[in-house]
Amino acid sequence: MKILSVIPARGGSKGLPRKNIVDLLGKPLMAWSIEASLRSKYITKTVVSSEDDEILEIAKEFGAETLKRDAKLASDEAKTEPVILDVVKKLDETFDYIVLLQATSPLRTAKHIDEAFEQMFQNNAKALISVYEPDHSPLKAFVTDENNCLKGIVNDEYPFFPRQLLPKTYYPNGAIYIVDTKMFLAHERLFIEGQTSFYLMDKKMSKDIDTFSDLEEITNDFQSERKN
Repeated sequence: MKILSVIPARGGSKGLPRKNIVDLLGKPLMAWSIEASLRSKYITKTVVSSEDDEILEIAKEFGAETLKRDAKLASDEAKTEPVILDVVKKLDETFDYIVLLQATSPLRTAKHIDEAFEQMFQNNAKALISVYEPDHSPLKAFVTDENNCLKGIVNDEYPFFPRQLLPKTYYPNGAIYIVDTKMFLAHERLFIEGQTSFYLMDKKMSKDIDTFSDLEEITNDFQSERKN
């Protein structure tokens, strides 16, 4: 079985400039994802995709293979799926599965990745997304209708239900996305309706870094754990 890991790491970022290579406890942020990928017992190839030469050089230093991406695939509006498709086409190899590991999720480990694969295999699913359970259910939320009046996001009863009676809800945490390669090439999507399993992660381990305050929070958490 051949499994491709794709780590997108573009050079531009607004909230935290150069965030993919910003220092996190002595290592570039993306290095945490590269190392987790390389330690996975299932992943057979780890590729960093970027339009930025410095990022590609650093990725090589940490053991990843690299592919230069076109600038149009590195804009603020660029979606992830075309980036993955670009990698698959340029490699011109056959893979059974593709796993997307976002560089902004440094707390996701090889153990999480391997457990996610095992859960997907056990469920006979074609895709998997890592998630966490929110403290407050989004089913209690409202949206507005065409008259600018409130209505329940799903129905008008859920906002008034006791939390314990509501269906469980999950948020994607951005750490792990796995998809059967044939399904991805057919739909060019990471989510396959009716065939996507989930891997539940602790909310604390689901933190990702998009701003300086996110970076500061994770750094402080690491340092606090080391002291304990």
